[in-house]
Amino acid sequence: MTTARTVLVTGGNRGIGFAIAEEFLAQGHRVAVTARSGNGPEGSLTVRADVTDAASIDAAFTEIEAAYGPVEVVVANAGVTKDMLLMRMSDEDFTSVIDTNLSGAFRVVKRSSKGMLKARFGRIILISSVVGLYGSAGQVNYSASKSGLVGLARSVTRELGARGITANVVAPGFIETDMTAELPEAQQIEYKRNIPAGRFATATEVARVVTWLASDDAGYISGAVIPVDGGLGMGH
Repeated sequence: MTTARTVLVTGGNRGIGFAIAEEFLAQGHRVAVTARSGNGPEGSLTVRADVTDAASIDAAFTEIEAAYGPVEVVVANAGVTKDMLLMRMSDEDFTSVIDTNLSGAFRVVKRSSKGMLKARFGRIILISSVVGLYGSAGQVNYSASKSGLVGLARSVTRELGARGITANVVAPGFIETDMTAELPEAQQIEYKRNIPAGRFATATEVARVVTWLASDDAGYISGAVIPVDGGLGMGH
C-alpha cells in the first residue's frame, strides 16, 4: 500500500506526461499538471505554467499547494525539440531547448525542494531520454539537455539525500505516441530493428516505472538512471 501523495507532473497535457498523471491518479494520488495549453487527465488539476519562467512556476506551485497541500512528488517532464544538424543550429535553437528541458527542470526542482525539506520527504523524478546518453545526430541541443538531467539529479541527491528526498532519472527510448505513429512504416521497422525488444514502449510502461520510483518501496534508490528503452541504449 503506497501512501497517497500530492504529485506534480510538468507538461502533463499529452504523451508521456499525460500517461504519468493518469497512472498516479489510478493509484489514488492527488495529481496536478502544468501545461502551456490543453489539460491533464480527468481528475487532475491543470495549472497554466511555463517552465522557462520562474515566476510562473512559483505561481503554479502556490495554486497547487492551496488546493492539495505541499508537493511531495515532482515529475519534470516538460520538454521541447528543435532538431537540426550542428552546422545549421543557431545559438537560439540550442539555448531555447536547454532553457526548457534542463533549466526548466532546475526551476521546478528548486521550487519543490522548499516543501520537501520542511516535510523531510520528497521524490524528484526527471524524465530524460535514451538520446541523453546514447546521442543522436541532429539532436545536439536535445541530447545535451537530457544528459544534463543526470548531473542535476545526482547533485541534488548529494545535497538533499539525508533529508528523505530522492532524485532519479528515467530515460525512455522510443514510445508509441502520435509522433512515432506518423513515421513512415519503413522508418518504424528500421528503428525497431535496432531495439532488442523489437517494439516501441507504451507510455504506460514508462509511467509505471515513474510511479514505482515515487512509491514508499523505492525510498533507498537515488541518483539512479533507469532506462525504459527495450535495451536500445545498453551500457550508456
